[in-house]
Amino acid sequence: MKKVLIATEKPFAKEAVDGIKKIADEAGYEIVLLEKYTEKSQLLEAVANVDAMIIRSDIADKEVLDAAKNLKVVVRAGAGFDNIDLAAATANNIVAMNTPGQNSNAVAELAFGMMLFMARGGFDGKAGSELRDKTLGIHAYGNVGKYVAEIAKGFNMKIYAFDPFVKDSDIEADGVIPVGSVEELYKTCQYVSLHIPANDKTRNSINKDLLGLMPKNGVLVNTARKEVIHEADLLSLMEERQDFKYLSDIAPDCAAEFAEKYTGRFFFTPKKMGAQTAEANINAGIAGIKQIINFLEKGDDTFKVN
Repeated sequence: MKKVLIATEKPFAKEAVDGIKKIADEAGYEIVLLEKYTEKSQLLEAVANVDAMIIRSDIADKEVLDAAKNLKVVVRAGAGFDNIDLAAATANNIVAMNTPGQNSNAVAELAFGMMLFMARGGFDGKAGSELRDKTLGIHAYGNVGKYVAEIAKGFNMKIYAFDPFVKDSDIEADGVIPVGSVEELYKTCQYVSLHIPANDKTRNSINKDLLGLMPKNGVLVNTARKEVIHEADLLSLMEERQDFKYLSDIAPDCAAEFAEKYTGRFFFTPKKMGAQTAEANINAGIAGIKQIINFLEKGDDTFKVN
């Protein structure tokens, strides 16, 4: 019987685990559950003799993958996969996958929740501003970006997008205005919603030169990764531009300096919250077990990332 490890320091919802187990049972697979573990050694022990693994934000680094002697596939339940050492996976003949699209609406709704919260001054009893008719730039028009655009239409925002990997005609088909450069996006839009992955090309790419192009009362919304932000540049801009605001669902390393100097001009969730809805939790987990079964039984590697 093939074994599938669910290794989640932040556990799936019970409904998600029950759904995963049901699908696994029907396929003749055994589920091994490792939840709320506190030591890496627990993960190393659990992964030693399983055929597949589902993780969330858990780290599948070289040590973990080297210890997984029988592992054939690891699935990151979510869109981002920078917590998997892809080179180590490939070296160990392990297929790495993500579950794109399953968390997208949850992330998009969080982005708008943070925008509304900041626009209304944190609901502090004072007059705020509205999102209606404001300009919104979507930096990377993937699954999340599309949901952001869909929500923004309900606010009658003027929506722009930059993504060199998506055809202008596909962006226009959604009623969104494509722009030819990232600089044009930031120069045009008061709000920018960031959805790029963290990789060698994007780390520290959101810098002062780019952010400084944003118009007065510019707001950067980051539901991507903290690593894409050049934090020293961001702090410098916050100091020079009293109108600029930064919202993120993961606190930067310099969060203490924000708290000390920029009260009312930032908001950080206590932990990465993009996928923290019951619906996204269930969707990503169910997608993960289905992808594992389809790969092990049929060789389907549609969502392979390595």
